[in-house]
Amino acid sequence: MNLEQYIDHTLLKPTARPSDIVDLCVEAKTHQFYAVCINSCYVPLAKKELAGSGVKLAAVIGFPLGAMATDSKVSEATYCIEHGADEIDMVINLGWLKSGRFEKVKNEIKNIKDAIGNGILKIIIETCYLTDIEKRKACALALEAKADFVKTSTGFGTHGATLEDVQLMKEVVGDAMKIKASGGIKDKTTALRYIEMGVSRIGTSSGIAISAQ
Repeated sequence: MNLEQYIDHTLLKPTARPSDIVDLCVEAKTHQFYAVCINSCYVPLAKKELAGSGVKLAAVIGFPLGAMATDSKVSEATYCIEHGADEIDMVINLGWLKSGRFEKVKNEIKNIKDAIGNGILKIIIETCYLTDIEKRKACALALEAKADFVKTSTGFGTHGATLEDVQLMKEVVGDAMKIKASGGIKDKTTALRYIEMGVSRIGTSSGIAISAQ
């Protein structure tokens, strides 16, 4: 198994400088990670740095809170796709989910999926803030809205991915959607355990360390 092809090499710190993004892209090319995952302002720069490498470009939107207006999220997603992003990682509106505004959550996901055309859409449900019932509902809504992935975490919440959450997510989406585990994954043993559970992508800023183990 080529572990590197499961890794989204990630840099989402608010203090990230253009030179840091260039370094991230160089590392991704050197190690042949599947993708880099960055904030939207750096999409044009990363696209230029990754040209011809085969490394995909993922951008986060509505990040990290998910509480932006839907029109803002759609605009950000469209910007990213137009400037070369292959994949969009979007944070759901957690307040809507927790207050039972399920149609609004689903429609927001659908609007973004429609806006990005053939781009891959990953839905970050931020499991650390949800009950198990809410986690299941978030996964079901993402499935109904025809997103491509459900994703555990931003990495900016109170905790990241857990084996229990990934198992719960797999129970809901089965093989109909892919799963991305992210947040706090720092060693090869943990990454392989998630992959054995059926995870298709690992979001981590520790990809180099993981691949060296």
